[in-house]
Amino acid sequence: MDIETMQVVYEDFDIVQLTMPYVAGFLAFRETPVLLGLLKRMATTEPTLYPQLLMVDGNGILHPRGFGLASHLGVLADIPTIGIGKNLHHIDGLTNLEVRHIASESNLQAGGAMPLVGSTGQVWGVAFRSHDGCQKPVYISVGHRISLDTAVAVIRRCCLHRVPEPVRQADIRSREYLRTRPLPLSQPT
Repeated sequence: MDIETMQVVYEDFDIVQLTMPYVAGFLAFRETPVLLGLLKRMATTEPTLYPQLLMVDGNGILHPRGFGLASHLGVLADIPTIGIGKNLHHIDGLTNLEVRHIASESNLQAGGAMPLVGSTGQVWGVAFRSHDGCQKPVYISVGHRISLDTAVAVIRRCCLHRVPEPVRQADIRSREYLRTRPLPLSQPT
């Protein structure tokens, strides 16, 4: 997506059969190989459009192990990466319910970011309220090679809805792709 125009300039999909089961907190090990494959294909077919920044529908350091999907992908692809979580993991004394309550009580304004400071004093990310009608914040965290302040500024710039537009468009387009195309049948093993 071009951040200046908010227009999608490239899209690609891949249907894969996942061999690793879903294990909470280990999403990166399931999804990173697929995403790296798409980035590799893009580098070959459209190198001039290769991303300067990735926004990931998942967490960066705001993760129980301090290294979520955004961090994992960012390090392996060596691209600045921002994690955008729709839900908050319980980390360092922070809970989803408590943070949503504090954000509501603090009257967090549209475009406002509330630091997520754990009981150890570490800043894990921010709760971000994208617009006035939004009741649930998104959770922004550093993935790789970007500061939290810069990550918030980028997200603020491309939030037209609750979720930043690049993440929202990826979700919409992938669901549409799956809706309009039959999935290949699994081969018996």
